Amino acid sequence: MRAKGISYDTGFVRDGAMSRKLFDSEVVKRELRIIRDDLHCDAVRVMGGDPERLELAAAYAADLGLEVWFSPYPLELTTDEMLSLLADCAARAERLRQRGAEVVFVTGAELSLMNKGFLPGDSTEERVELLRQPHLLREQIGEVSARVNDFLAKAVALVREGFGGKVTYASVPLERVDWAPFDIMSVDLYRSVEIADRFAEGVRGLVAQGKPVAITEFGAAGYHGAGERGAHGLEIVEYDKDTGPVRLNGEYTRDEAGQAAYLRELLEVFDAGGIDSTFVFTFALYDHLHRPDGDPREDLDLASYGIVKVFEDRLGATYPDMPWEPKAAFAALADYYREH
Repeated sequence: MRAKGISYDTGFVRDGAMSRKLFDSEVVKRELRIIRDDLHCDAVRVMGGDPERLELAAAYAADLGLEVWFSPYPLELTTDEMLSLLADCAARAERLRQRGAEVVFVTGAELSLMNKGFLPGDSTEERVELLRQPHLLREQIGEVSARVNDFLAKAVALVREGFGGKVTYASVPLERVDWAPFDIMSVDLYRSVEIADRFAEGVRGLVAQGKPVAITEFGAAGYHGAGERGAHGLEIVEYDKDTGPVRLNGEYTRDEAGQAAYLRELLEVFDAGGIDSTFVFTFALYDHLHRPDGDPREDLDLASYGIVKVFEDRLGATYPDMPWEPKAAFAALADYYREH
């Protein structure tokens, strides 16, 4: 693989609420240095909904010599709000590129699932539920694809007015994106039990289309059986619409070794299949806290795709200045990226 990366969450904005409450610039700098030096990444996908946070983290990453994938992430926005966010971020990404940084602009992500107007449903949860109903989804795919590609055509034109580097979009397969306006094909691609037997073949099929292919998201949650669920690992979490994740919907068994094995296995498939760039999801999910001492249902880290477990009331042991502790997936990723 040309670019070995991970995604870095600066905070997702939904209905005005921010998923990452604390955003300390010194912590961000330190985490990005760990991503470069200890995980052996040479690229980072900086994700989130706040343009200023994105620019700040992207600038720190660029100063460290990392290739930056500047990735605004619209959630439940209107078309006009999405275009405004993308235009703002494109200008910020260009400022960074003009300084000499290697920057790829990601023109949104999973728009059909994360925003209204592409799929039926008034919430992300309602739209994701359609994925479990293939007969209904099949009826919608043509229209969904047309709506997504119509929007992306406008978005890419707007982005290219302000940004002179390479442009991509973090897609999900159901969107059937027209890749002609883009420099890189990017897919959020998780292996679940339903597609495990044809996953490698699907990866080779993407690469055979001719453009460089990036996997902008892949990974697993940290409980037993999470890898079989693929992208649906977070569905064991109960949410409050105002405060975010509250508790798990049952008791689950921690399986950090399973999360680590899933990452290694997919990296091997992507390497063998000719993928250009990979971005593990994710370094940390700051709103899915590790609570090892109380009610097992309140240990939200079990559902987290983060490769570190985040504490709410203490610092870690491995990195005594950081409020988290690496999981087995951290070591697995570091070993793989160092060896390849």
